[in-house]
Amino acid sequence: QVQLVESGGGLVQAGGSLRLSCAASGIIFTINAMGWYRQAPGKQRELVAAITRSGTTTYGDSLKGRFTISRDNAKNTVYLQMNSLKPEDTAVYYCNAARGPIATMMNWGYWGQGTQVTVSS
Repeated sequence: QVQLVESGGGLVQAGGSLRLSCAASGIIFTINAMGWYRQAPGKQRELVAAITRSGTTTYGDSLKGRFTISRDNAKNTVYLQMNSLKPEDTAVYYCNAARGPIATMMNWGYWGQGTQVTVSS
């Protein structure tokens, strides 16, 4: 099993920044992809950004440029730097870790409990 603990969410004004962290523990030596999804009220969960162990990244539509994902393999931690935040970025952000490629994360990955990000206008 893999446990994921997220931190760094909160309330921020539009245009501000937040940095999310997610630390993985448990049977993690086979984890490849790690990343973030988000879910706003009434909407489907969507990919924000993901990164493989080798450093390949994928971003959700229109998020690259404002959001940056990074990873510290030694600490089993993935980070999401969010800049120029907009009210539409308001959502619960979930950490995910998968043993396979990024494409397997949604259906086969492990999930954190989620952290709320609220952007006020």
